[in-house]
Amino acid sequence: MKRILFGAVAALALTAGFAAAEYPEKEIQGIIQWGAGGSTDTVMRSVTPHAEEILGGSVVMQNMTGAVGAIALNYVAEADADGYTLLMGAENPMLYKVMGLGDRDYGEFIPVSLLARGTPLLVANNDAPFDTYAEMIAYIKANPGEVRFGSTGPGGLPSVVTAMINAVEGELDVIAVPYDGDGPALTGLQGGAIDVMPAVLGAAIEAVRAGNMKALAVVDLTENDKLPGVQSVAAVSPGYATYLPWGPFFGVFVKKGTPDDVVAKLSAAYAEAAKNAEFIELMEGRGFTLMGISGAEADAFLSKWQQGTAWLLQDAGLTKASPEEFGIARPGQ
Repeated sequence: MKRILFGAVAALALTAGFAAAEYPEKEIQGIIQWGAGGSTDTVMRSVTPHAEEILGGSVVMQNMTGAVGAIALNYVAEADADGYTLLMGAENPMLYKVMGLGDRDYGEFIPVSLLARGTPLLVANNDAPFDTYAEMIAYIKANPGEVRFGSTGPGGLPSVVTAMINAVEGELDVIAVPYDGDGPALTGLQGGAIDVMPAVLGAAIEAVRAGNMKALAVVDLTENDKLPGVQSVAAVSPGYATYLPWGPFFGVFVKKGTPDDVVAKLSAAYAEAAKNAEFIELMEGRGFTLMGISGAEADAFLSKWQQGTAWLLQDAGLTKASPEEFGIARPGQ
């Protein structure tokens, strides 16, 4: 009886190992959180064909929009944990709980690969009475209620960067001017309707290079080689190290419980695909910083990103629920 049982267990183990080795045996679904033509869609449709070549299988990508990406996330969370349904998303799920947008986040997923992140940039109207980050802070403190900051709503990049500035420098008295997206806000900046705008580097860099606006600082730990000579905020105020690196990011995820061998195959395929020259050219052309991380390194990045962002928004009074309710520790604790 023991011999028969041992043989059955060995056969099951062999079958499981063979199944993982043969992955993928059918089409893989790639569920993109955002619509066609957006940044997430562009990134995923650029890198995935190269990953397909390495996997030896096809990834059929589908845009599944709605509820700030939550519909796509829930779809993948409810699928089988077999590696045949991938979530192709951005940073938004890390804020669902505190912003009252959903009950799930990337804690229910394994990061196959965090491909790239955007770098925030502080830009100003050419006529603004300051040319650097330090000069801006000094001017705001000397002239409360005068400087106009562009905003795109709670949870958006401008609101997080502004909350970060307040956390590091102390509460600054500025006027928040709302816009429906960073495109209209940057147009308003160039026209003089606002003085300062936190924006992703890729969206603002061409206007900076053309001389239509000026860059005050890169919101990162170090300078960015795409804008030589523009200081990082961390070089001026070391307190930023608590929150940086930070920025919108793009990643491929699978549901927790997916076999380790399958995750390893997917991670290796996307890691190699991200080295493709065409993909690198696209990312660098749009001002993104390549990451290409997975496993424990990716988990650590996600945890730091969520902690810093959730508590910045909480302290700014922009959340629906406290991060404490979901076990999200304050940075440094």
